[in-house]
Amino acid sequence: MSMVQEELGLRERKRLATRRAIQLAALELASERGFDRVTIDEISHAANVSPRTFFNYFPSKESAIIGELPELPDEERIERFIDAGPEEPILDGISELLIAAIDTVEMTGDEHGGELDATRSVHELHTLRRALLKDNPELFAQRMASMHQFEDALSAIVQRRLAHDDPALATDQETLHQRARLVTYVSFAGMRHAWSCWADHGGVEPLADRLRSSFAQLQALGNQVR
Repeated sequence: MSMVQEELGLRERKRLATRRAIQLAALELASERGFDRVTIDEISHAANVSPRTFFNYFPSKESAIIGELPELPDEERIERFIDAGPEEPILDGISELLIAAIDTVEMTGDEHGGELDATRSVHELHTLRRALLKDNPELFAQRMASMHQFEDALSAIVQRRLAHDDPALATDQETLHQRARLVTYVSFAGMRHAWSCWADHGGVEPLADRLRSSFAQLQALGNQVR
């Protein structure tokens, strides 16, 4: 690894550590005092950053509490999924897309705390966020709206894969659209199951492994009902 690569890796770890610290401070303060009684200045102070640094990472205190949502991987990976063909079970391909979509860098450790401490940090964020969103319907609604955007983007990719696997299906746009939505909904159920199991078990296993396990169970259920 070159010095430039090492420096970029260090900067990225520091960036992720700062992002986690801001989110953790926001969630802890909001859990203690209530969301409406917490200011950005207080969050910044608790995270040991300036308000200006806060805004470099999040546009509002709501966004710090809601947290990042998955982002679709790069187009090259998406094209591999689409071109895989019917020989690859579509749920297997989607599980790998979702694993790539999750910010797995957040699960890696830094030079001080190591991978286990980073995993615990992510699990703590998830636990606090889940409780806070449950008690604040307006925040929950904002997170769900963002999740719907990701859902729509994934559904569009699934639609491309289905049309590639079955060109005849591409001639019936309504059926193609509805089937893609159904596959996407099933996939999101698998992702939610993975997140829930991962959190309930303390976040001690890699989330990618938990996702693969949940999707394997989905695949097995599909085989049973045939």
